[in-house]
Amino acid sequence: MDIKKIAIIGGGNIGKSIALGLSKAPAMTETEICITRRRTALIEHLKEDGISISSDNKKAVQGADIVFLAVKPWQIEDILNEIKEVLIEGKTIVASVAATISTEDVEKIIGVNYPIFMVMPSTAMSISESMTCIAQNTKWQEEENTLLNIFNECGSCTVLPEELMPAATALASCGIAFAFRYIRAAIQGGVQIGFGADVAKQIVAQTVKGAASMIADKD
Repeated sequence: MDIKKIAIIGGGNIGKSIALGLSKAPAMTETEICITRRRTALIEHLKEDGISISSDNKKAVQGADIVFLAVKPWQIEDILNEIKEVLIEGKTIVASVAATISTEDVEKIIGVNYPIFMVMPSTAMSISESMTCIAQNTKWQEEENTLLNIFNECGSCTVLPEELMPAATALASCGIAFAFRYIRAAIQGGVQIGFGADVAKQIVAQTVKGAASMIADKD
């Protein structure tokens, strides 16, 4: 599937991470990436990475092949009602990044004739190291493969049953925060036993990276 434009509604931490990850993905080099936020000054820096910014959701979605809804769950209905008239039935991929919003919830607002997915990346998407989980309610195989190809260029991606997506949020998206807590604690411990902060950071970061690589490579 040829992707010419991607719109990301919501310029918070996860929305910015998605935008940055996509901007670095080899398959997206010719793709326009647009992200929205009411206070565009907060995402102005993304222009340096070739990302378009806007405060107009409908304009951003116009002509987009994929729309990521990276907003709070209680904002989803209003956002969908705002943009649904510019979505193209049977073509526009609509991906909810709000863990508690199911594909059925989205269908109730825009209808069933869209490839609708739940997508759960992590903020490591910004450095192309996200563990991304995706799910769909009905079978849109070509569109699913498109998302898999994109997210595998931004780390790793797997398809899950939709009922497991809340658990995936805890394990992957929230899990990265728990990993940060361990790393920071280990660095502080290193400082307390005599290492300089930079050296402690280097030791801990490489140790954790090595452990993760060993687990990932183990049969």
